[in-house]
Amino acid sequence: MTTHPPQSARPGQGLTVADAMESCDYQIADDSPVDRANDIFHSAHVEYLLVRDHDGRCEGLVTRSGLHPFLTRSWYTERTAISATAHQRGPFAWPAMGLALAAVTMRVKHLAVWPVVDEDGFGLGVLTADHAAGLLAAGSA
Repeated sequence: MTTHPPQSARPGQGLTVADAMESCDYQIADDSPVDRANDIFHSAHVEYLLVRDHDGRCEGLVTRSGLHPFLTRSWYTERTAISATAHQRGPFAWPAMGLALAAVTMRVKHLAVWPVVDEDGFGLGVLTADHAAGLLAAGSA
């Protein structure tokens, strides 16, 4: 017979993605060209952008390093839409998801950043692996 400690004794058990998510102020439409994303990366000094579809729902996440192959050919970047690139797509985290589960999922999928969406698929923010690990470690101390 296996026994488990009470819920309150499990480290980080009560934390959710909502406790750890950060806002993501920079988004781009999936039909925007790669060079537009590059402009945002350079002007805003960010490493990732949320990608939204024509309805405004979160479609994925694109990183500066993920677009690097497209940026070496300038004529190509003007004609290539973000939707045609290989970028992170769903499923995504949701606010009520347990933070420990989200951290394990991110580790298994090798994700440094994971979009957080509401029940309708609209982007609410992002969860970073570093922030999640920090909160879980603080909760276990």
